[in-house]
Amino acid sequence: MKWVEVFRGNDELQAQMLKGLLESGGITVRLWSLRVGPYPVNVGRMGEVRLLVPEEEAQDALKLLGSARG
Repeated sequence: MKWVEVFRGNDELQAQMLKGLLESGGITVRLWSLRVGPYPVNVGRMGEVRLLVPEEEAQDALKLLGSARG
C-alpha cells in the first residue's frame, strides 16, 4: 500500500485533531512525527508532524481537510 502525505506542520495537537477528523470520516491515517523524546522541540524538521493516508483515500482526505479549514 502506498501512503500519501496530506498534512505537514509543527503543531502536534493540530495534527491529532485533524487525524481524528479524518478517522471520523472513515479514512485510515498514520501520524508520523520527527519529535525527539519528551522535549517540545519545534526547530525545523525536529518538530515536524505529518499525516499520511493510503493513496486511494487521499482525495477524500484532502476534501475533508479543506472543508475543516473553511
